[in-house]
Amino acid sequence: MTFSVLIIEDAKSLAASYADVLHKIGCKSDVAGDLTTARSKLKSGRYDAILLDMSLPDGDGLSVLRDMNADGSGSPIIAVTSDGSISRAIEATRLGAFDFLVKPVSKERLTQAVVSACRATPKRMAAPRTKSRHGITGSSPQMDAVRSRIDRVASSGATVFITGESGVGKELWAQAVHAASARSSGPFIALNCGAIPGDLLDSEVFGHLKGSFTGAISDKTGAVGAANGGKLFLDELCEMDVRLQTKLLRFLETATITPVGATSPRSIDVRIICATNRDPQAEVAAGRFREDLYYRLFVLPVDIPPLRDRGGDVLEIAESMLHQISKEEGKSFSGFSRDAKRSLLAAKWPGNVRELRNVIRQAVVMENGGNISQEALMLPSYPVPLRQAAPNVTSLQAVTPDPTNALSSETHSQNSEEGAAEILCRLPIVEIERLIIDAAIKHFGSAPKAARSLRVSPSTIYRKKESWDGRGTDVETN
Repeated sequence: MTFSVLIIEDAKSLAASYADVLHKIGCKSDVAGDLTTARSKLKSGRYDAILLDMSLPDGDGLSVLRDMNADGSGSPIIAVTSDGSISRAIEATRLGAFDFLVKPVSKERLTQAVVSACRATPKRMAAPRTKSRHGITGSSPQMDAVRSRIDRVASSGATVFITGESGVGKELWAQAVHAASARSSGPFIALNCGAIPGDLLDSEVFGHLKGSFTGAISDKTGAVGAANGGKLFLDELCEMDVRLQTKLLRFLETATITPVGATSPRSIDVRIICATNRDPQAEVAAGRFREDLYYRLFVLPVDIPPLRDRGGDVLEIAESMLHQISKEEGKSFSGFSRDAKRSLLAAKWPGNVRELRNVIRQAVVMENGGNISQEALMLPSYPVPLRQAAPNVTSLQAVTPDPTNALSSETHSQNSEEGAAEILCRLPIVEIERLIIDAAIKHFGSAPKAARSLRVSPSTIYRKKESWDGRGTDVETN
């Protein structure tokens, strides 16, 4: 899918550099050198994202933000500033900017910001993105890496060991391994190792014969036998009872099982896929998991990253869920508001995809249709920290109202500090460092005085400024 981007930048060489970088990732760019041209282009067409310089020859870029976001229906806008002013970035965010960049902009930062904005554009909500390979939504580099690994391990007969936090979808990835393998026509049997009653361990896993114990009124195949010719998925592996660990190890070594009540073993052809949300090595060290079993199972590891580390995937998944759940509930929703999207992107999601689904479902049930607002995602009953995730503009302005007095501010409340962090966490460390040093120099009037305030040597500041001015990975600036 090709994205369209409007670049509003009066420096022709810089606009051309932006366009060249974006062209290499498949974006089609239009360029406007002033606000008049920009407004004309916006009237004649719609863009997936807008790259907006804050200082233009015929006006302030903030006025474009103010006009375009008045009704909440404009394209996502990425503000670009060259004065190193945190207060300007805060104002841009308050007026609805999707993201902001500080010149000189690195190619990687430009690409990341534009791609995230394009994926969040409202017009794509009506037709959610098609699920990616293996049937799992998400097109981040992290997910592409997982899919590539799944492709490689699926063809092997060795045990696949999936790790990741609770709620990341480990069983879905186990099913992806199964679907991509030569055994895809065979059964896929999932067994939750922590949910088996202790007195039924043998029966549930290895089966039993009729009459082998009280209540055994018929033969039972058991999970391992049912998976014969296919795959057995052992979920929550590190919660497995120690007795079962011993018997599982025996099964792996002999490829045979002996159901309860049977007098002789039977051969089984099963491939094992394991999953856990714990650190298996820590469980071994603590004596809760057999070391010999661990080495038998931990052959082809696949780690699933948490949702908070997957960038724009959260919006793709949220859109897909909204589309699906809306149909289930018999309602019609057009998408998420810009503030709602920022909240979704900023949330930490300790419960990952499972937690996100709960949030979306409750919003669909409680709302009547149209756009899902930020307020709809922040109902008091929600078991997620979206209220903390949403940007608090008032607090941000209190913390860093202007670089001339930001460094001499008195202590602020914890909420204010969290608000400031919400803005700053969207920048790479090197850009935050540059903002602080530039603000200090402007406030104290010289690099040596700024260095004393920041408790570094003046040579450190001079060296950093020299590296910023000549950074080879930055997009060319005038």
